[in-house]
Amino acid sequence: MPRDFVCCAPKIKGVAMSQGAYVIDEMISAKAIAARIEELCRKITTEFGNTDKLVVVGLLRGSFVFIADLVRELDLPIEVDFLEASSYGDSMESSREVRILKDLRGAIEGRDVLVVEDIVDTGHTLDHVTKLLQSRKPQRLKSIALLDKPSRREVNFRSDWVGFEIPDEFVVGYGIDYAQRNRNLPFIGKVRFVEDQA
Repeated sequence: MPRDFVCCAPKIKGVAMSQGAYVIDEMISAKAIAARIEELCRKITTEFGNTDKLVVVGLLRGSFVFIADLVRELDLPIEVDFLEASSYGDSMESSREVRILKDLRGAIEGRDVLVVEDIVDTGHTLDHVTKLLQSRKPQRLKSIALLDKPSRREVNFRSDWVGFEIPDEFVVGYGIDYAQRNRNLPFIGKVRFVEDQA
């Protein structure tokens, strides 16, 4: 049964945050996410079955929960690295200008690489990141996204694997935030703003 969470603009040190009250309607359950990850990991394990070591690159910050669950299901030798790229900041709309805020620690030349993203919206971030990483000459480069909003695509990009295609809804949970909040929800929820009752 879907759950609703009512979130009101909390006061932090006496200062109210700018976001108004909203309700989070469960869209994809934690159980459905876990089952889909198992299924995707079987495909990834088959694809990279002969790898010496798969470099799993999580795109921060939204993918951190997804990558943690993903790597525990992969039956492969892996190395984990992170890259932080942003086109959103704290807003709900993509700026379309992708900035690299934190680069990889290790080299990927000649290596098998899997890029892990939380959600593909306009496609600008993952398109930019995969082109950047491809220029570093990996042996194989594949990408996986937990969520995909194909109706929002502005560039011709498609992840190699997708957990769930979703409509154009603003979502949170399972690592995905709204202004740095709600990442800790165990499911994917749709944000619905409510009128102020005050």
